[in-house]
Amino acid sequence: MSPESKEDRVARWQKRVEEAPDSAAAHFNLGLAHTERGRMIAAEKAYRRALELDPDFVQAWVNLGGARLMKWDFQGCLEANQEALRRQEDLLVAHYNLGQAYLYLNDAEQLARCNRRVLELDPDHAAGHYFLAVGLLATDHVEEARAECARAASLGHQPRPEFLKSLDRAEKALVQKDTTSASPDAGAEGDAKEE
Repeated sequence: MSPESKEDRVARWQKRVEEAPDSAAAHFNLGLAHTERGRMIAAEKAYRRALELDPDFVQAWVNLGGARLMKWDFQGCLEANQEALRRQEDLLVAHYNLGQAYLYLNDAEQLARCNRRVLELDPDHAAGHYFLAVGLLATDHVEEARAECARAASLGHQPRPEFLKSLDRAEKALVQKDTTSASPDAGAEGDAKEE
């Protein structure tokens, strides 16, 4: 027997939805099949229907948020994942998805906060360390950013070259600032005054 194709999986779950239109699980699985095919609009519709039928279907909230993230609907991603977290606070993927939305919304503090929570739930989450480093660098926590980047790399995450260049520049600027402020010509207090 050959493996089921992605199209066959969509067709199977579409048929199941037609047979059991009030099954939240059938709509959820149809959403998964559409997600696997990259059809985010259809996936979102299926997840939303699953949630109409079962508003406490936590994984449907998470997947709705993921589908919205893939559609670049960052506010929608935030809303769906926050609903998931209202129902189950320790969902690593929901915290991670929130962080990704905040990344694209240019909210570095929230990006760092979300990835700190990811790392509370899984201290070896390589991408969590990397995106925490991104948030830390953007909020001028350069030394912490370097440490988190190193931890991510040790866990197998490949940092983006652009990030590494930005981190190097920030470290050089920090060293230059430290060197400048420690210079004897910087006007130390207590210098003798000429009379």
